[in-house]
Amino acid sequence: MIVRSKSARVGMVFIALLIIGGLILMYTGNDAVVLATKKKDGILTAEQVKLAFDSVSGRMTKEAVKEGQRVKKGEVIMELDSTDTDLAIEKLRAQIAQLDAQINSADAAMDISYFQADTDETQSYRQIDQQRAALLAAKSTLANANLEYERDVALVEAGAVSQSTLDNARMALEVARASVAQQEQALERLLGGAADTGYTDSLNLPTIERERRAAANMANDVEALRQQKKQLEVQLKELEVARSRLTLRAPEDGKILSLLAKQGEMISPSTPVVLLESDRAYYDIYISEEQAAHLKEGDKITGTTVAGAKEVPGTIRLLTQAPGFADLKQTREKGQSDLSAFQVRIYIEPQEGVRPGMTIGVTDSELAEK
Repeated sequence: MIVRSKSARVGMVFIALLIIGGLILMYTGNDAVVLATKKKDGILTAEQVKLAFDSVSGRMTKEAVKEGQRVKKGEVIMELDSTDTDLAIEKLRAQIAQLDAQINSADAAMDISYFQADTDETQSYRQIDQQRAALLAAKSTLANANLEYERDVALVEAGAVSQSTLDNARMALEVARASVAQQEQALERLLGGAADTGYTDSLNLPTIERERRAAANMANDVEALRQQKKQLEVQLKELEVARSRLTLRAPEDGKILSLLAKQGEMISPSTPVVLLESDRAYYDIYISEEQAAHLKEGDKITGTTVAGAKEVPGTIRLLTQAPGFADLKQTREKGQSDLSAFQVRIYIEPQEGVRPGMTIGVTDSELAEK
């Protein structure tokens, strides 16, 4: 009877404790939802970057960092063998230099051709002027010979001179006519088919025009050489870009977590070779709908480290509905429906003593209406 009495008393005490606990939960609201909204904790996580050689391959010849080493933006991490690329660059530079020489030579030849055309035109004008003077002289001689012949004809008829004198005059007249014809033909050759206007400077000589067109056509050859040079310059830039990509540099400040390739290994294009822990760090917390209603992306949030209670300023970068597992289920005894949870990602400013892996908490006051 004594044992039964003790068991009954223990059972009554246990039932009483359950009833009291339930009443406390009902009237104080200390269920899972309320407890979750009082303080939110998140693990500080650093963004990790996988580094790779961009679109180039080769044998690694230099490993400039070690695991755990901190690096600055732009610092050399690894290098690939650049021998083949260097030789290709030198070859293209030699070809470009050769084209430069050809362009300069063609430009000089074109200038000489234009100068020669101008010189030939000046000489042609002088020859034409001289030929005109010779033709004029031949015509004057012809006129004099004609007068002499007509005078001798009259004198022969009058019996004043002999027939031989008239024959000599006729011969001189024929010679003068032949001379005029010869000088006219010479002038026609100099004109080259151009109409003689009588003004030398206004003449457009076909031979000179052909020379100028030939000189102008040389400009096309020069332009073709320049275009070839541009193509080679583009190829040179591509090789120089490829050469620069053979050196892997840190894209930002951070710490080397892992070296995925070693010196002497053959590296394939875009294959990760280094795992870098950046200085960009964040932590995630999950909040209720009521708390999410007062926040927006870009808001400033100050968390507190669990170890050391150091304040950590941050900025909300992401505010979105959380996955279903984070929803707050029916935990109240009052029978409320499930509550949707929201994910908040907060990026912090780097500061001394705060490192990835630490727990950062955000209090209810920080999540109140801003």
